[in-house]
Amino acid sequence: MSKVDEKVTGEEPAEETQRLNPAMVAAKAKAVDARVKETDPNLKETPKAPAVATKAGDADAKATGDEAKSDDAKADDANAKKADARKADAKGDADAKKADAKSDAGDAPLAARASAWAKRNVDPLIGAGIALIYVAWLLGTARSLGFSRDEGFYFSASGEYERWFKVLFSTPGKAFERPVIDQIWAANHEHPSLMKSLFALSHHFFWQKWKIFDDPSTAFRFPGMLSMGLALGVTYVFGARAFSRRAGIIAAVALGLMPNVFYHAHLACFDVPIMAMWITCIFTYWCAEKKGGLGWALAAGVMYGLTLETKHNAWMLPAVFLPHAILVHGRAMASETSKTARLPVPATLIAMATIGPAVFLALWPWLWNDTLPRIQEYVNFHLHHDYYNIEFLGVTYFGPPSPKSYMPVMIAATVPTVTLVLFAIGAFDRARVLVARFASWFSQTFERTLPWPKTAPSSDPMHTDALLFLSLAVPLAVFLLPRTPIFGGTKHWITAYPALALFAGRGFDLVATRIEAALRDKTTLDATKRSWVLAFVGAITFLAPFAVTRHSHPFGLSAYVPLFGGTAGGADLGLNRQFWGFTTQSLDPWFRENTKPGDTVYIMDTAWQSWQRMIDEKRIPPWLRGVGSPAEAEISIVHHEQHINEVDYNIWTEYGTAAPEYVLTHDGVPIVSVYRRPHGLQRGRGRNR
Repeated sequence: MSKVDEKVTGEEPAEETQRLNPAMVAAKAKAVDARVKETDPNLKETPKAPAVATKAGDADAKATGDEAKSDDAKADDANAKKADARKADAKGDADAKKADAKSDAGDAPLAARASAWAKRNVDPLIGAGIALIYVAWLLGTARSLGFSRDEGFYFSASGEYERWFKVLFSTPGKAFERPVIDQIWAANHEHPSLMKSLFALSHHFFWQKWKIFDDPSTAFRFPGMLSMGLALGVTYVFGARAFSRRAGIIAAVALGLMPNVFYHAHLACFDVPIMAMWITCIFTYWCAEKKGGLGWALAAGVMYGLTLETKHNAWMLPAVFLPHAILVHGRAMASETSKTARLPVPATLIAMATIGPAVFLALWPWLWNDTLPRIQEYVNFHLHHDYYNIEFLGVTYFGPPSPKSYMPVMIAATVPTVTLVLFAIGAFDRARVLVARFASWFSQTFERTLPWPKTAPSSDPMHTDALLFLSLAVPLAVFLLPRTPIFGGTKHWITAYPALALFAGRGFDLVATRIEAALRDKTTLDATKRSWVLAFVGAITFLAPFAVTRHSHPFGLSAYVPLFGGTAGGADLGLNRQFWGFTTQSLDPWFRENTKPGDTVYIMDTAWQSWQRMIDEKRIPPWLRGVGSPAEAEISIVHHEQHINEVDYNIWTEYGTAAPEYVLTHDGVPIVSVYRRPHGLQRGRGRNR
């Protein structure tokens, strides 16, 4: 190339990316020629190549033509080639997917297709396996657990809702008439209808129609048990995706082996279902933010609606999602707002704010008429809920303020200690990472050098750790407020336990990694044997929680961890031994041996609906007749709670004796005392002595 060529070429833009246009190229060529002639007037035009040439001449001509091309043409040729390559890759991927689909559809053997499907869905399958084992355990122990007070109410309401479903199945038009809706759905309308509807449908199909269960109550309880399975499965998958499969398995095991959780998982109530919906809603939201797309956003909206329709705890979920959304999208939202003066809202939040309430209304027929007044009634009921009694450290609280130490002390007393230790390890690790990320961000943003961390931690655009901390902290923080009722014990903050278990899974993962490194460095064990050692360590770690959980049944609310002295230690500390009167069924062996047809029993704290169902299912002798006071009864029972001590005195004065005939105990702790009217003593005579 001549000096003139170099000079001319040097005047062209270095990174020009204009599109190849024949007219533009011609105009540029003329301009270049003009500049060349102006620079060197004596320069003559290069002779054109002959029209016909040898192959070598063709090549030279081609080379000359290539050199004559402008930079724009070359760039466009390269872009065209890249585009063709991308199209070829996309076509190849599509062809590969079609081939895989075709193979799955029938070309490959059935076993190969099943194996390929299982490999693609290994985490959901593991989660389903954990859930199946646990639900089977619940079904196997359901018959020995009595009915709580709330279950009695929900059995009755679900029976009413079942009537509506029968009308819906037979004459759909009539089911949507207001008189039918108002008559049936008025039952227990202070709580959403989703779980009670599932209780009703389970009873209708699994007991009445298909006779799968022997007891109607088991059919009512079955959806609650499935909810526990859902909670375990989602907790595993969440842990596997966020940390590791080992962490996910440990998280699910830790959640299932909590005595209080095991007790509540049997019941036809809302506490375990809202725990399951809580973690499932958070996981769905996380997936929607991570994967994007309209489908996931819609799924998050539907899931939030189902959570709203399960229990009012769902009102707290915006306190989880909004701060997290700001962490994930805050910078982009601020940038877009500064440019357009409009605040962009993530599609997931829009779907949850719109589809969620729509699902909530659609699934609760009670709200189809007089919608706003009935929603207001529902909200007011829970904002101004009655404050029932609770015993804590020897004091019974009948009203606010609640002791601020109640929630942390009860967690320490009822959650297995090894789980809390692993939680502390895992939570500290993730908190340290969060602080390190914040410090790195601060250093970059404000151009300040901080002594820590030395190296920036890996980034997480999804801020998963922050999401888990929020899902743990929000349900717990409510019970630090002075006017929040705490009458239900640990069940009220049960929604925090999946996140607690996930951090425990992370903690075990850290410990196991250290053990694995030590085994690799200091032993000759191969990878397979090291895996077996770690599996054994995991089994040993949760042997005690399994033993405590298994031993607690059917007195799960009386169980306290060994660190607090077990059941006896909890009683000595003045912690609640029970509530809801569910322990009445445990008197069945004594009733059968020591009562006769026609005997009357003062059922004390047992709900009437629960007592009647125990009679109907022969969980207690059907010849007994319940009555409402010791004065009417031949036999009286007392559920041991501090605020019920006066009932003992009333029975003593009525029966003329302070000695119970029988005391039901758990680990030596009195749970229910049974008094019998002395033979020949007429009703009311004992009070005159």
